[in-house]
Amino acid sequence: MPAPRVIFHLDMDAFYASVEQRDHPEMRGRPVIVGSPPDRRGVVCAASYEARVFGIRSAMPSMTAGRLCPDGVFVRPRMDAYRDESRAIMAIVASFAGELVQQVSVDEAYLEVTDKVPEGEPDAMLEAALPLAREIKAAIKDQRGLTATIGVAPNKLLAKIASSNFKPDGLTLVKDSEKIAFMRPLPVGAIHGVGKVTEQMLVKAGLKTVADMQDFTGDLRSFVGSWGTALKRMAMGEDDRPLDLGDDIKSVSSENTFLQDTAHRPTLRACLREQAEEIATRLQKRRLAARTVQVKVRYSDFTTLTRQISVEEPIDDQRSIYRFGCWLLGRHQLVKRPLRLLGLGVAGLGEVTIRQMALPFEG
Repeated sequence: MPAPRVIFHLDMDAFYASVEQRDHPEMRGRPVIVGSPPDRRGVVCAASYEARVFGIRSAMPSMTAGRLCPDGVFVRPRMDAYRDESRAIMAIVASFAGELVQQVSVDEAYLEVTDKVPEGEPDAMLEAALPLAREIKAAIKDQRGLTATIGVAPNKLLAKIASSNFKPDGLTLVKDSEKIAFMRPLPVGAIHGVGKVTEQMLVKAGLKTVADMQDFTGDLRSFVGSWGTALKRMAMGEDDRPLDLGDDIKSVSSENTFLQDTAHRPTLRACLREQAEEIATRLQKRRLAARTVQVKVRYSDFTTLTRQISVEEPIDDQRSIYRFGCWLLGRHQLVKRPLRLLGLGVAGLGEVTIRQMALPFEG
């Protein structure tokens, strides 16, 4: 039997928008939308909880967001400010957890705190870690004026789900003895790595909830190939993934060099669409999502330019990647002259974010 572990998943609450509301008190309590103004062709990077009730989400066209939320406060993103804030928050986290911190993005991290609590039964160790989680939340609130949600669990899968579904300012414990029951009411898409395509395949087979997978007596490999065995284990709340403490920059990209330099918009859009499809397929195959989209252009004189945008909620679908690519080309007026090369890429990769869902219990 593996040794008990205590894992925290820390997720800042509506990070970009919360930074803006903290720095601009007049925005507090109002629907804040970080992104392009609604009267321009742009996209939403993030939204406060007050804006999310109107259906505002990352990658949504700003004009659509403006129609859904006419009283929304639109703010241009300040990526340098968010990165500086992230460094300050992660320094606080490290002061409590030491080196065993896997930063997933600017506003999200896993902490291994097993050695911070007395050895004992798994559930007792998890309960003993709750005061530490409260201290971390309080330190972030006191020092940075922002709230964080923490999930406490025996593995990364459960900690992630716990923090994703009890926001904002939440603290949820998932005991080892209750992990199977905790997982049962969730939709299959709640499991790490189950993207939209896999979810549709499972639902078509009659496996709509995790309970359906737990009770399934057949072989999941018939639906998802070799991953079926691991998927079954995750459905039972088991996950032995260690923290990834490496700092390698991960990215996925696609480039196309044209036979003849071109500024023909339909040609460029078709190229971006194909590249976005390729990138999305590769992301979903690896069960990853991206927080940064980048375009690259090269002109006939070999001058090369790159421009990028970051979003708060990770994306892995073709439509969002394509939309951001088109926006970057237009926003920075990169097609003033014919292009020799056009490239599209994503970075800031991490595991697929669990979609928000209402659970029939509280932590």
